[in-house]
Amino acid sequence: MNKYEVMFIAKPLEDAEVDPIAEFVSNLIKKNGGNVEKVDRWGKRHLAYPVKKQADGNYVLINFEADPEVIKEIDRVMKIQDDILKHLIVKIDE
Repeated sequence: MNKYEVMFIAKPLEDAEVDPIAEFVSNLIKKNGGNVEKVDRWGKRHLAYPVKKQADGNYVLINFEADPEVIKEIDRVMKIQDDILKHLIVKIDE
């Protein structure tokens, strides 16, 4: 298993409304055989440019371990979520 981190920007909702989105992504990783190490919520921030007509967004960073073949599935599911404006999955070299 490799170590990865996924950073995503959720729509500018209240903190209580962002928690289910972070929980959804964590469950998606676990369902595909990954192991979530840490979930870090950065809160609402102003974006440098509008994304999907939104000027603000809630940042969430999740560190996890997973097999390389499940990353495509995690990426695919995150792309079709309406509440996630942008996301990036990066492999962490040790």
